[in-house]
Amino acid sequence: MVLQTLHARPFPCYTDFMKSILTNTIKIAVAAILAILCAQALKLDFAVSAGIVAILSVQPTKKETLRTALARLLAFAVALVISVALFNILGFTIPVFFIYLVVFILICQWRKWISAMAMDSVLISHFLSFGKTGFAEIKNEVLLFIIGVGFGILVNIFLHKKADYIEELKNKTDGQIKLALHRMALRIQNPALADYDGTCFTSLNQSIFIAKRQAEENFNNQFTRKDTFDTRYLEMRENQTKILYEMYKAASRIQTVPSTAGLLADFLEKVSTEYHKDNDVKTLLEELALIHEKMKTVPLPQARAEFEDRANLFILMERLEEFLLIKRDFVQTTRGDYPFLSFYCAYSIAFINCSD
Repeated sequence: MVLQTLHARPFPCYTDFMKSILTNTIKIAVAAILAILCAQALKLDFAVSAGIVAILSVQPTKKETLRTALARLLAFAVALVISVALFNILGFTIPVFFIYLVVFILICQWRKWISAMAMDSVLISHFLSFGKTGFAEIKNEVLLFIIGVGFGILVNIFLHKKADYIEELKNKTDGQIKLALHRMALRIQNPALADYDGTCFTSLNQSIFIAKRQAEENFNNQFTRKDTFDTRYLEMRENQTKILYEMYKAASRIQTVPSTAGLLADFLEKVSTEYHKDNDVKTLLEELALIHEKMKTVPLPQARAEFEDRANLFILMERLEEFLLIKRDFVQTTRGDYPFLSFYCAYSIAFINCSD
């Protein structure tokens, strides 16, 4: 059951779900209200339509909002040309508006301007009330479009959430992994450890999923340099979690306390303590290699139970090496992409060593 949970697609927790709904509600409402007030201040006809345009312009990310706004602008220009031509040739009647809809929808389907069909057509319908398409009328509709889309973009840029939220999520994920390592160290020295059932992987997997989703959203909200660090960092943690689960299975099979358990438990505790994003794990890998050599000198067990448990310890130790190698490879790759992080990581590690 735990294995199924580990690989299942988790649902966001209720708090994050409600936070997301509240944030989107505020963004959309503020955009609509400001657009309507601005349109009223300019004494435009159908000022409320600016709010409707703003509501339809707010998208989940800044990138998507800008892309959609550009598509709707092009579609609106086409809608103006079609409507002005049809209304002035055939008259300002409902049947002519039907003809406009057929032509405009056909073009939107062809150009993949699907999101523009409803919004632009609402603005074009105002010409039926005006009964003409003079400069003043066209100016009114163009300003409604600009105000609505403009406030949709501005609100999405300035009220978009979570500058530090991704760091909070990454730290939460790291903390859960540290706790799993700590409890693993306790478990191999205490087979009767309470509540060692692997349920921690449910919340850990959920945290990684939510963090990856936020990293993707942040990526889509970048206008200039596309920084993929957070996404790759979380993928690295996700890969480590898969290995961590294999370590958990090996630890949970141990029924006694082998003579080598203390040595590995101390090292697991050390890994847990030093588990942070700036650790290149070089010294940890070197120490693990020494432990591996030291275990070779320990006499073979005489009892079957200890033999099986030491075999599980060996499996755990092998998986632990994979766990650390994943981090080492990530750090090496990251330093190649972000040279300035090399100095930062070295400084952080030196500071930690000095503090000890």
